[in-house]
Amino acid sequence: MTFDRRRFLAVSAGLALAGPAWAQGYGQTFKVENDDGRPIANMRLPGELTGQAMELKGVTYIGPRDAEVVLYEYFDYNCPYCRKAAADIQALSASDPALRIGLVNNPILSPMSAQAAKVALAVQRKLGSAAAFKLYTQLLGTPGQIDGIKALTVAAKSGVPRAELEEIGNSDEIREALTAQMRLAANLGLTATPSYVLGNIGILGHPGPKSLARMIAAMRRCDQIACG
Repeated sequence: MTFDRRRFLAVSAGLALAGPAWAQGYGQTFKVENDDGRPIANMRLPGELTGQAMELKGVTYIGPRDAEVVLYEYFDYNCPYCRKAAADIQALSASDPALRIGLVNNPILSPMSAQAAKVALAVQRKLGSAAAFKLYTQLLGTPGQIDGIKALTVAAKSGVPRAELEEIGNSDEIREALTAQMRLAANLGLTATPSYVLGNIGILGHPGPKSLARMIAAMRRCDQIACG
């Protein structure tokens, strides 16, 4: 896949400046722990920001449209913690069919991550969320660094020619969708990958499947990640 490193770095540098004010505010608004018993950084966020996720193009959704709770994961294909998170997200989706999950690209670790995200967005654009979710699990289950070439090799097994995926991935539509996803992540102060948004609450880092399940259950009971 053709990739303009200078262009991407210029865009991502600008986006990174959008979120420090929120990032500095992350502490423990709610006293929640990860699966290892450690505190999880979280913060209540403005609804006008978190609500923008529903307007993003290219988000991969699994689960019912009318779900009571939607969990958004912001991730990077070259984040080692995202590999563990992907397996947990897949298991969570299978065990909680009433949950809706939205996967949002946030390739902040390297230009290679952005290349892979462009391929994933091309698959989502061409084949829909089911195929994009399958690619998400495949790529994050693939050893080594993930770049555009590796992502194209895996994605081509879906039956879409590599050349067509590359053309879609290099389109202005995909570039704009990726930029919008990264901008929202930056505005939300999601400086770690993976990070999550549940309702109007941002969560930095992967808390583990048990902790995530507890927070989702709490959202259903009291609209917060922990009930008093």
